[in-house]
Amino acid sequence: MTQNLNRYGVVLVTAASKAEAEAIAQTLIQARLAACVSLMPIQSVYTWQGKVHQEEEWQLMIKTDLNQFADVEAKIREIHSYEVPEIIALPILAGSQPYLNWIAEQTQPVKEG
Repeated sequence: MTQNLNRYGVVLVTAASKAEAEAIAQTLIQARLAACVSLMPIQSVYTWQGKVHQEEEWQLMIKTDLNQFADVEAKIREIHSYEVPEIIALPILAGSQPYLNWIAEQTQPVKEG
């Protein structure tokens, strides 16, 4: 059965440190708001409060069900150190069906019973 591709996406978030990135990733996985979070060190150049900054940051690539974006955003905001964190979602336009199925399975709430 083909899943609705627009349902799945990658949410990009930058964090100030590896520890913060790992904390966000663990929180999202444990809450079943993400199937996988990849972490990479990056260099960012941006303007904040009128000044150009160049910083080392950590990029999170969060694979998730975009139907849960509001919950993903809320959870990130709860623990993120930035006043205005990057939280942007990109839809998956094409993907391996078994991988999309896996995202669906991993982001389903656990049924208690």
